[in-house]
Amino acid sequence: MKEIQVAEIILAIEKLCIESNYNLGVDIMRGFKKAMRDERSPLGAAILERLIENAKVAEEESVPMCQDTGMAVIFVEVGQDLHIVGGLLTEAIDEGVRRGYEKGYLRKSVVKDPFDRINTGDNTPAIIHYDIVPGDSMRLIVAPKGFGSENMGGIKMCKPSEGLEGAMRFVVDTVDRAGGNPCPPIIVGVGVGGTMEKATFLAKKSLLREVGRHNPEERLARIEEELLNRINRLGIGPQGFGGVTTALAVNLEVYPTHIAGMPVAVNIGCHATRHKEIVLQGRIGR
Repeated sequence: MKEIQVAEIILAIEKLCIESNYNLGVDIMRGFKKAMRDERSPLGAAILERLIENAKVAEEESVPMCQDTGMAVIFVEVGQDLHIVGGLLTEAIDEGVRRGYEKGYLRKSVVKDPFDRINTGDNTPAIIHYDIVPGDSMRLIVAPKGFGSENMGGIKMCKPSEGLEGAMRFVVDTVDRAGGNPCPPIIVGVGVGGTMEKATFLAKKSLLREVGRHNPEERLARIEEELLNRINRLGIGPQGFGGVTTALAVNLEVYPTHIAGMPVAVNIGCHATRHKEIVLQGRIGR
C-alpha cells in the first residue's frame, strides 16, 4: 500500500491557501475579458477593467485580491488504496490552513461559536468534504469562501409539481434578491436533487467548474444557458451598478431524489471565486 506523510499534506494546504487568495483563475480572467467586449454599460465595462487590474496587482504584489480571504473550504479526494501516515488527516488539513493564513497575511475570519462570536485567531477549523475514490493518490482543492457571496445563497424544498420552471424561478429570484451584495459578476452554483444537504453540497462543488465549461449532459447545459440569460437580463451588472454582466456562468449539478421532493440550492461565488488544487502521489512505504 502506498503512503502519504501528513507533513506533505500540511505543506500542500498551506501553499494552496495562499495561492488561491493571491491568484485569480485563468478561466475567470478570460470571462472578465469576454464580458468587457459584451458589456453595454460604460460604467459596467469600467468596473470590469478595474477588476482585471486588481487581479493583476494582487498576483504581481503577492497580496490577497480581496480583503475577505474567506473560510477555508477543502475538497479532498482520497484514493482507497492510500495510507495516511504520521498523524490525522483532518488535523493536518487544519494545520495547513493555520500556517497558510498566517504566512500569507490572510485575514482570519472564523469564530469558534456562532453565538459568542469569538475569533479562533487562525481561520480554523476548515470546512472539509471527503470523497473516497479509486487509486492511491490524493487530490486537494482549496476554495476559500467569502461571506459577502455565501450569505446570498439559498435553498428551497420545491414541490415536484413546481417542475423545471419552478426551480429556475427560484434560482433567478435568489440572484435578484442578492443584487450587488455578492460582488458581481458572479458565478451561480445550482444543485438540484438528493436531500437538503446534498443539494447544497452540489451547488457549492459546482463552483469549482471552469467558467465556460457546461454540464456534459446537453439537456442540463441548455438549462444553464437559459438561466444565465435570465440572470443577465436582471440588469444588476458588475458590482451592482447596472449592465448585462451580472453572472459569468451558471453551473448546474443534479442528483437522484425522493418521489416527494425536489430540493433546489443556490450557492453564489463572487467575482473572485477562488480555488486551487494539487494531486499528491502516494509512495511505497518503507
